[in-house]
Amino acid sequence: MGNDLQNTLNAKIITDKLAENIGKAIVGKNEVVKMVIAAFIAGGHILLEDVPGVGKTLLAKSIAKSINASFRRIQFTSDLLPSDITGVSIYNQKKLEFEYIEGPIFANIVLADEINRGTPRTQSSLLEAMEERQVSVDGIARQLPNPFFVIGTQNPIESHGTFPLPDSQVDRFMISISVGYPSADYEAEMLARHSKDKYLVSNVETVLSLEELIELQKMVYKVEASNEILQYIVKIASATRDNTDIMLGASPRSSVAMLTCAKAYALMNSRNYVIPDDIKAVAPYILAHRILTYRASSRKQVLELISNIMKKISPN
Repeated sequence: MGNDLQNTLNAKIITDKLAENIGKAIVGKNEVVKMVIAAFIAGGHILLEDVPGVGKTLLAKSIAKSINASFRRIQFTSDLLPSDITGVSIYNQKKLEFEYIEGPIFANIVLADEINRGTPRTQSSLLEAMEERQVSVDGIARQLPNPFFVIGTQNPIESHGTFPLPDSQVDRFMISISVGYPSADYEAEMLARHSKDKYLVSNVETVLSLEELIELQKMVYKVEASNEILQYIVKIASATRDNTDIMLGASPRSSVAMLTCAKAYALMNSRNYVIPDDIKAVAPYILAHRILTYRASSRKQVLELISNIMKKISPN
């Protein structure tokens, strides 16, 4: 496989094939799928925010099935405990010792479904895993599989029985995406597919191995970014911190995420260098869940604010 990924053209072919495969289940969401793939090969976690029924869980399952990786789904509820995620030590009476039983966090791809329905204590059990790719149980740090991704889903509108994610955890998601409703034509196409096969994810095939994914991730870090690009990212982040409409601006982690995701986006477009358009493409997905505003109450309003900020910033 190493020989197949020696140039960016082959990387584009592979990621295009992955996007086409996911598109067998997710209809008419090419931009969303492309951005999710960019985050994956950049090694980032993904937060899917939208109302019920638009395909958040289906998208997560389609990604997992496309990659020959271990996959676990954790359904967050108010009675879910941290040990239900990370695992627990159980005393073995025959061996007269404690044995550690791994939790569902020990998988390459973990779907944290309706993550905002878990209590803050349970949500926080993901923090160490997302940042350090390990969990500590009984004072012992245990490494998670490589690669390791968390896909979180939540309904940002419903508030009953939910617990807002703390800023520290939200910041650990590289990108946030709103899947959105399909157009009338695409919704009709979805219905046509559904009438033939109730389970759309069954149409998705495994088209990428873990080794290929790891190789793609290595290629991302070889993509070059000029000093002008780095300064462009800094100017965008600084502008969010100095804006009077913004209570909390982008963190330095946001800048790192923007650069890494832009490199992945460049690679997906057959380039081994970042251009300003790559930054413009990924920035809204990097920033939307990280900045807190005084007035904007919806994702659409936050994105409009980000767009207005970026229009005033020159990449040169």
